[in-house]
Amino acid sequence: MKMIRQLTNLRHLLRKQVNNRRPVYLSSHPLTSLLGSRRLFKAVNLDTLTPTMPSSMDPKGIVVFTSVGRSQYGFDIFTVNLNQTPITGSTSEHRLTDGISINYNAQFVNEDQSIVFISERSGCPRIYLTRRGLSKPEQLPSVPDSLFHDRPIIKSHHLYFISAHEQPEKPFQSWSALYSTELHGKRKIIRLSPYGVVDYSPAISKSGTFVAIASYGSRPWEGDFHELKTDIVVFPTSDPNNRLVVCERGGWPTWSGDSTIFFHRQADDGWWSIFRVQFPENPLELSEFPVLPLPITPPGLHCFTPAAFNDGKRIAVATRRRGKCYRHIEIFDLERKVFHPVTELLNPAFHHYNPFVSSNSESLGYHRFRGKSIEGESRVPHLEPVASPIEDLGMLRINGSFPSFSPDGSLLALNPALDENGGIKVVKSDGSERWTLIKGRVAFCNSWSPTEKYVIYSSLGPIFESTKTTVQIARVTFEPSYLNSDLQEIPCDVKILTREDTGNNAFPSCSPDGKSLVFRSGRSGHKNLYILDAVNGEFNDGIRKLTAGPWIDTMPSWSPNGDLIAFSSNMHNPNNVDAFSIYVIKPDGSDLRRIYAAGPKGSSDVDMERINHVCFSPNGEWLVFAANIGGVTAEPVSFPNQFQPYGDLYVMRLDGSGLRRLTCDGYENGTPTWHFGGELDMRRLCLGNDAGVELTGGFDEPLWITSDFN
Repeated sequence: MKMIRQLTNLRHLLRKQVNNRRPVYLSSHPLTSLLGSRRLFKAVNLDTLTPTMPSSMDPKGIVVFTSVGRSQYGFDIFTVNLNQTPITGSTSEHRLTDGISINYNAQFVNEDQSIVFISERSGCPRIYLTRRGLSKPEQLPSVPDSLFHDRPIIKSHHLYFISAHEQPEKPFQSWSALYSTELHGKRKIIRLSPYGVVDYSPAISKSGTFVAIASYGSRPWEGDFHELKTDIVVFPTSDPNNRLVVCERGGWPTWSGDSTIFFHRQADDGWWSIFRVQFPENPLELSEFPVLPLPITPPGLHCFTPAAFNDGKRIAVATRRRGKCYRHIEIFDLERKVFHPVTELLNPAFHHYNPFVSSNSESLGYHRFRGKSIEGESRVPHLEPVASPIEDLGMLRINGSFPSFSPDGSLLALNPALDENGGIKVVKSDGSERWTLIKGRVAFCNSWSPTEKYVIYSSLGPIFESTKTTVQIARVTFEPSYLNSDLQEIPCDVKILTREDTGNNAFPSCSPDGKSLVFRSGRSGHKNLYILDAVNGEFNDGIRKLTAGPWIDTMPSWSPNGDLIAFSSNMHNPNNVDAFSIYVIKPDGSDLRRIYAAGPKGSSDVDMERINHVCFSPNGEWLVFAANIGGVTAEPVSFPNQFQPYGDLYVMRLDGSGLRRLTCDGYENGTPTWHFGGELDMRRLCLGNDAGVELTGGFDEPLWITSDFN
């Protein structure tokens, strides 16, 4: 009878999703294991539940995109012996990972320096184990079709971890949930989070009896990311449905024994601080809850991501001190109320993240940029393959922003940075070589002429400024013969197409016939779209207005067929500068319409859309874009800076159907471009230390963490 009820409920869900032309992920339903599939079902017979997969209708080609700061992380995992730390006058730091890709968020498994950790060496975050004597890390059981795993822990021959592979029934809810599997035997993966509940950052008590989690519950995401509105929830490992909120407002729990939990939160005075809750040996026997937490660390510095020692006398924390530029690991003595620095004495000019402590309290671990003089990958590839959830759609992360393909796909234009150190560079699409076209000035958003192989359009001037700030559309031309020379800096001709007195002109996109550009301009006092002559610019009356209104229209993309222009706009809610959705319009200004991604027209969900960087597929049938629909995947305070740590890439048909998530991680992903493939062969990419630029660890701490308090 239970199976019949589940089948009836599933049919109802499928009918509702199909009628609304929404994607259906059967993996989020309890009948997943019965049906034996975790793939997206494009068409379903509602009576027999027999899936059909019209794969010929899936999007194809290669999407190239950027992830903010990610290319320069170069994370490896290090430990120090606390009996020989700088506290006692000796320096001893040991690297546990091998310098391949990025490695982070580790936990000790036993006293021989074995660790379980996350690595992105396979194209997405997966779980690995390493120990002394292993030539390479061992990949542990994980969810095959998951693009995201995090915070692994091994306890009593079980592996616990976060995964984000099951789509919730509603948009604007994170996919992150807690899972476990046995390391021996059948290795069946079990979901511990109730369906519809979002969980982050697990911790297991000393005895292995209890789990603590930072839980968002079943609430829809409210747009928070500086401090997620999570609660500290505890449940027995043997009964994951018996959940108890022991403390409201808190993240990143860590156990001391079985009766004390430390966690971080932003205190009322603005400083991130560590708090403690204590309860009986069995927290489920509490008569009053949530428990009132006690602040542990003093104001005047930020303290994050605690790791408790089993002696109950110390915690390790990551700190940001006023007047200091770097995040460091320190040990806080709970009895004497004093901090002992660790990593600042070892590597004062590196950021250090997310400490972890061995069960015997003798070793302290963390991850950091591996440094320039250590073995391992020392260069950032120009292009890096990323796991894709769609078989015929390749994914490449570029070291830069706003990539744009040349007509034949052999070259890519990009902006290596969005400041005066950026400019415009050109890279071969196999990642083997890169040249500089413009340097020493800010450039952003490139559009390669579809009809001229050596003509690129770009915006010259500061990004994301007011309507009056001078930003100009430029036509950049270069000679192909220079690409075969030894020159690293290619001479080019820069022709300005907009008048200097017209203010902020940016985000050009070239028409498929190469004759016109659509771009965003603030010349009227509002940021709207205009169409411009691609050769002569606006100086011979070669400009006309496409949209008009007291709102923001931006980041346009001209369809490859020439019949539509897609763009982001908040015209549906002009007073909200975050409320961007997808619109399309014909080049003559007719047939303006909104394409709804988060739900059908009129639903409350579409009011929460924040969608940018819209781009057409090569056949003009699909759109790729960055959106907030999947919420936040991991605690942002535990990562380097992400301006929007909820930005993931999605694809969708022009009619609003077929929504698919392409990326799932803790990064801000954006500025995609889409090529049909052609000459691109992802198996021939130049990776490792054979190509690319120097890995310097040049990333920022979260810019929203401030020390400007009284």
